[in-house]
Amino acid sequence: MLSEKNQTYRLLLEQGKALLEHETDIIANMANFSALIFNSLPDLNWAGFYIMRSGELVLGPFQGQVACVRIPVGKGVCGTCVATGEIQRVADVHAFPGHIACDAASNSEIVLPVRHNNEIIAVLDIDSPILNRFDEIDQAGLAQLVQLFEQRLVSL
Repeated sequence: MLSEKNQTYRLLLEQGKALLEHETDIIANMANFSALIFNSLPDLNWAGFYIMRSGELVLGPFQGQVACVRIPVGKGVCGTCVATGEIQRVADVHAFPGHIACDAASNSEIVLPVRHNNEIIAVLDIDSPILNRFDEIDQAGLAQLVQLFEQRLVSL
């Protein structure tokens, strides 16, 4: 099982490289990354980006149900990711202090910061209706995808 999950992330990384290879528009790349993740990983109900705008997170490209449009830094899982600068992997969002329930079907979540020039410019937010859906392999694989995305930003 673990090797199958690792293989999934290796394939996602290859597909991500191909998606980013010739495109420089950040919104187009966020849209394709969201679709790639949402359609490649099982048991997700939301995958997308929130973009830092004027000191708060604003909804960006995503796949899934309608979502909260603005999230203050320090609030909810996404805002906590920005405030701490660290990946937030939450097994049960209902137990997370200050959780913002955009979709009542979401039970677990992982949020990764996206940096450009050492500043958080966005977060990648992924939700699941399954409790404890995300593990260390997911975190490492998604972190590699974000790193790939960040490397492409450097070349802009």
